[in-house]
Amino acid sequence: MERQEPNFRAAFWQSIIRYQPEKITPWLALRSALGVGLPLAAGVVSGEAAVGIAVATGALNVSFTDSHGPYRQRAARMLAASVMVGIAVFAGGLSGHSDLVAAATAGLLGFGAGMMVALSASAADVGVISLVTLIVYQANALPVEHAAASGFLAAAGGVFQTGLALAFWPLRRYGPERRALGELYDEMSRVAAARVSAAEAPPASAQSTHAQEEIGALAHDYSVEAERYRSLLNQAERIRLGMVALGRLRARLEREWPGAEEIGILGRFFEAGAYLLGSIGESLRNGVPMEAAPEELRELRRMSEALRSRAGLQAEAAAMLSDARSQMDALAGQLRSAVDMTAYATPAGMEAYARKEARRPWRLRLGSTVATLRANLSLDSAASRHAIRMAVCVGAGLALGRGIELERSYWIPMTIAIVLKPDFTATLSRGLLRLVGTFVGLVVATGLFHLAPSTAWVQVMLIAALMFLLRSVGAANYGIFVTGVTAFVVLFIAMTGVSPGEVMAARAWNTALGGAVAVLAYWLWPTWERTQVREMMAKMLDAYREYFRLVRASYVKPEAGLRHELERARLAGRLARSNMEASLERLSTEPGTSARTMASWNAMMASSHRMAHAMMALEAGLASSHPVPAREAFRPFADHVELTLYYQAAALRGSALTAEWLPDLREDHYRLTQSGDALTERYALVNVETDRITNSVNTLSEELLKFKG
Repeated sequence: MERQEPNFRAAFWQSIIRYQPEKITPWLALRSALGVGLPLAAGVVSGEAAVGIAVATGALNVSFTDSHGPYRQRAARMLAASVMVGIAVFAGGLSGHSDLVAAATAGLLGFGAGMMVALSASAADVGVISLVTLIVYQANALPVEHAAASGFLAAAGGVFQTGLALAFWPLRRYGPERRALGELYDEMSRVAAARVSAAEAPPASAQSTHAQEEIGALAHDYSVEAERYRSLLNQAERIRLGMVALGRLRARLEREWPGAEEIGILGRFFEAGAYLLGSIGESLRNGVPMEAAPEELRELRRMSEALRSRAGLQAEAAAMLSDARSQMDALAGQLRSAVDMTAYATPAGMEAYARKEARRPWRLRLGSTVATLRANLSLDSAASRHAIRMAVCVGAGLALGRGIELERSYWIPMTIAIVLKPDFTATLSRGLLRLVGTFVGLVVATGLFHLAPSTAWVQVMLIAALMFLLRSVGAANYGIFVTGVTAFVVLFIAMTGVSPGEVMAARAWNTALGGAVAVLAYWLWPTWERTQVREMMAKMLDAYREYFRLVRASYVKPEAGLRHELERARLAGRLARSNMEASLERLSTEPGTSARTMASWNAMMASSHRMAHAMMALEAGLASSHPVPAREAFRPFADHVELTLYYQAAALRGSALTAEWLPDLREDHYRLTQSGDALTERYALVNVETDRITNSVNTLSEELLKFKG
């Protein structure tokens, strides 16, 4: 693929006008509007408007962490946001008495909010929301008891919003994606069980296209679950191609050697494969966990062995059967991988996976929050650089506003916190959109305030309506979001007795100043991500190769004592992965980046994710299994894994790469599994995890070759 230097002007304006209708979420907007509107209404009815406003503040902030997700994960995220909002309100009320303390506190929380981008987009949202809440409450310093009461009420509002999010969720997460994948695997099962003519269209083409469209909607989702669905789609595509190739070999055998015993072996292989594919499809469609199906997987291995043992054949027939055996070995590995991932792809499976991960030491959990943040505490980390930029700018913006005694100066650091993003295009476009949206929102809010009847009930209804608007349509375009949130905030403040006319000029001026500070800060260090992403991926593969080298050395020479080296390599791998995920997130916002390009990068990331998980499982096995001598076949297998990862990284840096250069990892893995006693605990563990590594590395090679082609 050619590298093209982006046209900055086109990129900027395209990011301004981009509208994404797929992000419209009416059900989410409804519960957000109820979470804010009901406390305000209760405050009006009870005569405690201030209490209603405090509770609604917490609900407002926590609503922005609401999204479609498993109950357990969503509840944990929103409850954590509730606690953080309560703390932010309390800390803001206390620190607002001193300019120095206020700036230091805002800068400290700004650093923490910036670091959240290393975890996920939702975690970054929680950080920014908490920072904005702190800044707003710093503008109204409170005594300790009042600050504590306000913090408690805000946290209670967040808990209330969490309850609404769980109660009003009509669908389980990933339902459409899971059903699309289930239909694809069902169709592949039908194809495997029936004979499809070579003259027909490629099998399961319509289902594959539909599944790709559904999984494509997860482009910005880097959770373990989303990676698993991408991997299931990747395996489905590989299985489709493998079945076509093996079907052609079977047809040729039938044509040239009718009645040969090998034809029956291939037929039974297709039958077993059809059963497994059907079981996968049923599990995904119905959301029911799939059984491990060990007997069916062993049957695939036995049939491959049966072909391997055939001797005395003509050279042409022997070559054909060798090709068939290679296809069968690859298909067996791909089916094992798909079965393994399907076991954790349903709602119950996700919960089981979370419990399984929780039993591991935190440093060996792929999604460990502590380990990821620890790995990113480095100037080499994009998240760390963003956090430093956020801390300095927010602290400086707050000090600037207070130093020159601007009216409602807290809008300066608040705008900085909202506008400043890890990439330049998003920061600049958000700065302009926020400025324009703020002016439009101020005009809209002022007009509504003066034209509508001046009663508390009308204000509550307008606030709820604006909340619904900005949460349903706002995600599709940032300008619409800013217009809605500006009008919302002005009317929200009006409930405290401050007329919109009093805040209009101050808010407009301070918003412009804050946006300028954010843009200036990023202007000093701009980068176009498409020029960096290949190197980021190559560095990640280099880090994984070094980590695997040390894991391999620990198995071969357990007495070497490489615990500290493993720790450093694991942290380096986490840092490289965080940088790569952040790079992809920035790349996705650069106009000129096609959906096809993002799909290719996301597919490669999904394969690397599974590979890293298997490597960490091998490291965990060092402590959980009894040491035994490493098998001789383990050394060439490990050598070839390292060599393949080296070739992949070099290809990303511009070197040539062909499939013929790559070692046959599937054959290496077969020889490994045939050596040693498979009942020995450590050998059994290594057999399973190296199978996952083989599948992941081979899949990554195929995706990379297609990407470069």
